[in-house]
Amino acid sequence: MRRLFGATSSPVDWLVVGLGNPGARYASTPHNVGFEVATALAARWELPKAKAKYAGLVTEGRTGPGGPRVSVLLPQTYMNDAGKSVGPARGALKVDLDRVLVIHDEIDLPFGDIRPRIGGGLAGHNGLKSLKAGLGSADFARVRIGVGRPDSTDAEIVAGYVLGKWRQPGADVRDLVERACDVTERIVLGEQSL
Repeated sequence: MRRLFGATSSPVDWLVVGLGNPGARYASTPHNVGFEVATALAARWELPKAKAKYAGLVTEGRTGPGGPRVSVLLPQTYMNDAGKSVGPARGALKVDLDRVLVIHDEIDLPFGDIRPRIGGGLAGHNGLKSLKAGLGSADFARVRIGVGRPDSTDAEIVAGYVLGKWRQPGADVRDLVERACDVTERIVLGEQSL
């Protein structure tokens, strides 16, 4: 149960976090799909222009008239230090851990798969490791977006794959982002469970 009997409430119902790396060099790469989805959601919800806060870019508002209150955060710390942005944001916004919803790439899922869940392993994802450190637990909500993986376990080849431009057709990537927006929105609206 949450916030019963006059407990302090949060200024937002959800902290939606898109993981990625700042800068043009990383735009349109599989590793930045979290940024793309969070940015598309902020536009869908007609949120105001993001402002620099919590070592990130953040915008707040409602998903629609009478809808849940959301804060959408794009950490600007680089992926491997995202917890240094998300931890302070969660603290300031007083959001329960299960209401921190992180959107991120997942190389262990085939391209196009979208799987939400709470908690779970970190699968070598340095952004998730940083979030666990910054939030004190890995039990935050996630929307895992399958970007596929190269036919190699070599760390340099894998890094080149996720940090390089998309290899899939643009229309397929746009469809993936749109479907990930739909899944995330259904979770925030309470229409889909984790």
